[in-house]
Amino acid sequence: MATIRLTKEFRFEMAHALLGYDGACSNIHGHSYQLFVTVKGTPVHDSKSPKDGMVVDYSVLKKIVTEQITSQLDHALVLNAAAPEDHLKHLQKMYKNIALLPFQPTCENMLTYFAERIKKILPAEISLHSMKLCETTTSFAEWFAEDNN
Repeated sequence: MATIRLTKEFRFEMAHALLGYDGACSNIHGHSYQLFVTVKGTPVHDSKSPKDGMVVDYSVLKKIVTEQITSQLDHALVLNAAAPEDHLKHLQKMYKNIALLPFQPTCENMLTYFAERIKKILPAEISLHSMKLCETTTSFAEWFAEDNN
């Protein structure tokens, strides 16, 4: 049986600020993110199955990533929950869609967070192989399962 990797691309807009950072990214700024999610498995070999020849239906992968990640972060302001409480309260009065995360919202940390969320609900017959998160057209971070076992 062949092992196949399949990838689905997702795009979302998100603003963030890096708490305590010593550069421009300490200011609120936004990115047009591209997220590539790659899963691995063996295609179904059952001519009676509507999923014959598929590792997983792309719509299943889309539903998982949309529910766990993009629906929560698209057009959100993402901040470290450790930010001063008075600052957070002020921003929450001004803006509707703020996501507070228990870590610095860097590309690297977000990939780790995404992997934890996705792996928990993938169908048993497939596994998360890798992810790539592009923050700009020239900058990205990657996560590989083989590096994180």
